[in-house]
Amino acid sequence: MDCYTANWNPLGDSAFYRKYELYSMDWDLKEELRDCLVAAAPYGGPIALLRNPWRKEKAASVRPVLDIYSASGMPLASLLEVLQNRVLDARIFHTEFGSGVAILTGAHRFTLSANVGDLKLRRMPEVPGLQSAPSCWTVLCQDRVAHILLAVGPDLYLLDHAACSAVTPPGLAPGVSSFLQMAVSFTYRHLALFTDTGYIWMGTASLKEKLCEFNCNIRAPPKQMVWCSRPRSKERAVVVAWERRLMVVGDAPESIQFVLDEDSYLVPELDGVRIFSRSTHEFLHEVPAASEEIFKIASMAPGALLLEAQKEYEKESQKADEYLREIQELGQLTQAVQQCIEAAGHEHQPDMQKSLLRAASFGKCFLDRFPPDSFVHMCQDLRVLNAVRDYHIGIPLTYSQYKQLTIQVLLDRLVLRRLYPLAIQICEYLRLPEVQGVSRILAHWACYKVQQKDVSDEDVARAINQKLGDTPGVSYSDIAARAYGCGRTELAIKLLEYEPRSGEQVPLLLKMKRSKLALSKAIESGDTDLVFTVLLHLKNELNRGDFFMTLRNQPMALSLYRQFCKHQELETLKDLYNQDDNHQELGSFHIRASYAAEERIEGRVAALQTAADAFYKAKNEFAAKATEDQMRLLRLQRRLEDELGGQFLDLSLHDTVTTLILGGHNKRAEQLARDFRIPDKRLWWLKLTALADLEDWEELEKFSKSKKSPIGYLPFVEICMKQHNKYEAKKYASRVGPEQKVKALLLVGDVAQAADVAIEHRNEAELSLVLSHCTGATDGATADKIQRARAQAQKK
Repeated sequence: MDCYTANWNPLGDSAFYRKYELYSMDWDLKEELRDCLVAAAPYGGPIALLRNPWRKEKAASVRPVLDIYSASGMPLASLLEVLQNRVLDARIFHTEFGSGVAILTGAHRFTLSANVGDLKLRRMPEVPGLQSAPSCWTVLCQDRVAHILLAVGPDLYLLDHAACSAVTPPGLAPGVSSFLQMAVSFTYRHLALFTDTGYIWMGTASLKEKLCEFNCNIRAPPKQMVWCSRPRSKERAVVVAWERRLMVVGDAPESIQFVLDEDSYLVPELDGVRIFSRSTHEFLHEVPAASEEIFKIASMAPGALLLEAQKEYEKESQKADEYLREIQELGQLTQAVQQCIEAAGHEHQPDMQKSLLRAASFGKCFLDRFPPDSFVHMCQDLRVLNAVRDYHIGIPLTYSQYKQLTIQVLLDRLVLRRLYPLAIQICEYLRLPEVQGVSRILAHWACYKVQQKDVSDEDVARAINQKLGDTPGVSYSDIAARAYGCGRTELAIKLLEYEPRSGEQVPLLLKMKRSKLALSKAIESGDTDLVFTVLLHLKNELNRGDFFMTLRNQPMALSLYRQFCKHQELETLKDLYNQDDNHQELGSFHIRASYAAEERIEGRVAALQTAADAFYKAKNEFAAKATEDQMRLLRLQRRLEDELGGQFLDLSLHDTVTTLILGGHNKRAEQLARDFRIPDKRLWWLKLTALADLEDWEELEKFSKSKKSPIGYLPFVEICMKQHNKYEAKKYASRVGPEQKVKALLLVGDVAQAADVAIEHRNEAELSLVLSHCTGATDGATADKIQRARAQAQKK
């Protein structure tokens, strides 16, 4: 352990810092880092170098080259199209809304956007008297708002969207004439200021509280200054870099110093600082508490004892039992296992990870109820981390960064670098749900595959289908949309053939101007709403003739469009019928139009005449004759209104006859019946009902005697009883024929006579009917009479 802690450096009495190598860089740089504009992404992200941006001796036609490398120095991309504009400096900052950017322009004005994904630059207020670039500046994020802090000589200014205000750090050492460098912590909670007096002021980012101040005795402006502290740690330190010196300072009276052999660049991280040069890439951080407890010299922490016990166990030494007994006597075995698991997560070397995990596993064997989740998850996390830390991948995430970043973001980064096999292996190893894991990655792979223009459409479509199949969560329509965006329309159509959801196929086909194919797909789906969507699109896209011809080839679509036109576009419906020579439907259309649109009788008759002509063309003589009769009836109704007054128009033929009878115009009613060949039975029913409604019983009796009733006289009895007139009903009951006599007598309540008639007819059904009406004591004799008649009939 003494050898392991040799590179630990104490900062005061309570914190150790260590620096270890991540990679030996092999990026074959021809320039020094000082000759390049350098930027690097956090969370083990890539490095960007803009080569020779300031060299004036280069030809004006040669554009600067932007190279992007992984953290291990492997080339990822190279860009020539780099825009050069009047931007003097820029800062990327991170908030809960995303990554933002602040820009210092050549006019010494600041602009800011809170989200680079939706770049909307806001101009910040002017700084009084600012004629040149500030000596240093940074972005502070407070209360969800981004501010710019800048130094102009001995003064500090804080810019927000509304104003520029001067600020003064509390407790700043006197004699400051300039601020040379400033740095905000990774969490934007703390701020460090380097002054020309060689003092480093550290405090809260709100500039309301001073944490400490350190005199580094160096007045030369540093190249970089960044914070270096781990999450939830009380210790706070700042790393300052000059040409060949690196210094770690905090609230301790002394500092940690390192010699830099070559130009280096600092990348602040959540839990430390990455330091890379032309040859190496290192990580400097505060030693985590669990690691410090286990590895510090002469440590008696439970984790340290358990690690020694496991090593002695492998040597088959009795000391293993002694260490274990000591831990158990103190009741600290659970704590020892947890310490080893936690410390394993913070180790970069796999051998040390394994050693600590073996110790944790060894200690678990002597515990009855230690939950295995933490151990299992740590093993899984370390396997993932070791995979992405590999030199060929070059993502040197720490355990703390990985947990903050989340597995989904890490997978996104692997996908963006087209490391699909590794991303899929991680998903399968962690058993992530397919929609979140493998399916999503395969979809990204397919979207990349369609961009390979050197492969034929059929080969690409086949390869994608063979790889994806029916994988849940994969949308072929999204992949097809990407293919269409790349100018590969035929490939997009082939991919859509694999899309099982018509609702996803159709919109893209419409976008690709393949409307007729979209219509076929919509019809196959059976989704009428989808068909309507395509039809309306086609209507706007095609001329009227082509649109109608397209519909003729799709009967279902034509039927649906007709239904639509019946409610929304009647004239279009008429045009459809005309084009198809559908005279039957044209006739029906004009009949509906005669009632829906026209108010003048002449217009309605004209529309009906057009309908009749259409029906004759359709060889539907019945409909044609009926339409002509309606025309005659309309003319007659208008004449009746003119001559008699009242409302006749739009009444049916029967209602017209009834209205005439009710108005006392019996002659006209009979003439109308003769004109329209109303059968006698129907006319008698109409007149019977009308006279009964008028309660004109005298006229009704005259009418019944005018000639023999074609409907018999039982209807007279029924109508009179319906009007509650038993007296009149009895008049007609006597005239009812023998076959309906019993029913008529029962209707008027003459049960006894009904019984006599039923006995006379010797009809069992009539006898049963009469018996059903014998309900009171007065009908008892009648019932007995019927029963005797039945008995005599049975004897015979």
